[in-house]
Amino acid sequence: MQFSFYVGIDVSKNSLDLAVRDQQNVLFHISVENNETGVMQFETQCQNEGIDLTKSLLCCEHTGIYSQVLLTFATQRDIPFWLESSMRIKRSMGLQRGKSDKVDALRIAEYGYRHADQAVIWQPERGVLTHLKQLVALRKRFITTKHALNVPVKEAAPFQDKKLQRELQKLNQKPVEALDKQINEVEKKIRILIKEDDTLAHLFEIVTSVDGVGEVVFWEMVTSTNEFKFFRCPRKFACYSGVAPFEHSSGISIRGKMRVSHLANKQMKKLLHMAAMSAVAAEGELADYYQRKVAQGKAKMAVLNAVRNKIIHRVFACVRDNRKYKKNYAHALA
Repeated sequence: MQFSFYVGIDVSKNSLDLAVRDQQNVLFHISVENNETGVMQFETQCQNEGIDLTKSLLCCEHTGIYSQVLLTFATQRDIPFWLESSMRIKRSMGLQRGKSDKVDALRIAEYGYRHADQAVIWQPERGVLTHLKQLVALRKRFITTKHALNVPVKEAAPFQDKKLQRELQKLNQKPVEALDKQINEVEKKIRILIKEDDTLAHLFEIVTSVDGVGEVVFWEMVTSTNEFKFFRCPRKFACYSGVAPFEHSSGISIRGKMRVSHLANKQMKKLLHMAAMSAVAAEGELADYYQRKVAQGKAKMAVLNAVRNKIIHRVFACVRDNRKYKKNYAHALA
């Protein structure tokens, strides 16, 4: 897609800094409030300058909820919008000196211009998926809080007076029980939400048909991929999840083993690891594969990572073909 203008946007909680450029020059910069009035002010400025936003590429860093006003504005007017990783933008700029909201907006506009051919145009989520994502995020916060309450008390047990330990456990019991109740309530709402939506219910049946994949893995996978719209290729999702191994060598001095990148969705990686552990613990193809490779002398963690990769590829193949996973599947051309 060809663009006539490129808009770099530095997003913060209270303000938006927007820099507009064409193929040659920066046309103008404007700072507005991060609300509907501020965005309308920017739109008016563009109209006065003769800039057609429908032929422009809007680019900003992924800042979560702070970008919501912009996303709504772009969706309503059918304006191409690119949400990009802040680290990718920063590393593409090379050595930089100085930093301000205006400078950041100008640099993002330049990034959008130079890499427009690689732009991934943002697709709005369905309302039910946004609802699901918020519930899943709330569940994570409850679990993190429960973990923060339980772990210090358990770790201190061998090193302090037993009477004091019992007192701490008693004081800790009620908030933990309340959190358990809230976690169960959130999970119940998630299950109802999925069951009542035909698309999510169908995807749930397909994805969980793969060995090792349970409902929690499905929740994380479907929300992080926008119902498998952000990722079509399993290898890219494996990279995103920190599962794809990369070579680590240079000349004759560095000859490291293949390793996965730490730049990944750690939560997704953790859940895929649990899925792989579950798959190899039960009877089936993945368990047989694991035992065979370990018997050949392969490192257990390397084999588990291969199992995680196999799970990803099976899930994406089933979603692509719109079918449940079939064990001992025979290809039609065989």
